[in-house]
Amino acid sequence: MVETVVSMGLPVDERLEIKKNRLMPEETSDNMKRIGIVTGTHGDELEGQFVCYELNQRIQKHPEYLHGIVDIYPAFNPLGIDSITRGIPMFDLDMNRIFPGSEEGPMMETMVSRLMSDLKGADMCIDIHASNIYLEEMPQVRINEETADQLVPYARLLNVDFVWIHAAATVLESTLAYSLNMIDVPTLVVEMGVGMRITKDYGYQLVDGILNLMKEMGIWSGPVESVREPLISSDRAIGFVNADHPGIYLPDARIFDEVMRGDVLGKIVDPLTGSVLEEVKAPITGKVFTRREYPIVYSGSLLNRILGGAEE
Repeated sequence: MVETVVSMGLPVDERLEIKKNRLMPEETSDNMKRIGIVTGTHGDELEGQFVCYELNQRIQKHPEYLHGIVDIYPAFNPLGIDSITRGIPMFDLDMNRIFPGSEEGPMMETMVSRLMSDLKGADMCIDIHASNIYLEEMPQVRINEETADQLVPYARLLNVDFVWIHAAATVLESTLAYSLNMIDVPTLVVEMGVGMRITKDYGYQLVDGILNLMKEMGIWSGPVESVREPLISSDRAIGFVNADHPGIYLPDARIFDEVMRGDVLGKIVDPLTGSVLEEVKAPITGKVFTRREYPIVYSGSLLNRILGGAEE
């Protein structure tokens, strides 16, 4: 059942509407579990659109397996999606920097406050993001270290390749995930793929994981695929690779590649003179989980991230 969660007036007789699709079994009970699937907070991150579609398809084909409530929010920022804009156009705001909002605040704070109210009381939320147009990310869950003990067991069920536990100081309190976790709605942030694209393989992988998590929660009783055991960052080094020179980056290493310290990951070249400005080398031994996709780089541009082994 499609419901309008937020409806607010805009100039020129238009309306900002945020909708969800609520899937639930025919027979309901007061103690049913509820999971929210949220995406589209950033308008240039589209990987979650396919996840919402595919999850809708699988549940609707087998409603007999559904024993709880699944709320699917494919477009938290519909204005951004419509205009292919990361933030909220006209308001020049990053939507993921104004949570939890306020009913008494400006228009956008009122909007996010109502979204928070709608998600309040859920037993789980999956907040799906993509990378930007510059980088590709391995399917991963990102977790604040303050909530790691609670959330890592759930993240292991989600069929991602990597769980990145961030230091608390690097996690902004104004994000949806932080705000929901603070009101006891366990929330996992998924990052995967590339901005402005849909990577279907990553989408299938995550949907398998969501169904697996739903089965563990008692929301889904249908068959599920076996899930992969993710690498956990807590006892591993993270190697950041940044450009020293401006130019055109030609990467050789791919996502998931295992590399040794000193291996060449790619090169930065000058198309005017035909010269190689820099051979980009791995600072540690490990697995590539972030890869530069956009070829134009400047000094300091992020090129790769590498997850080191425990010995690092």
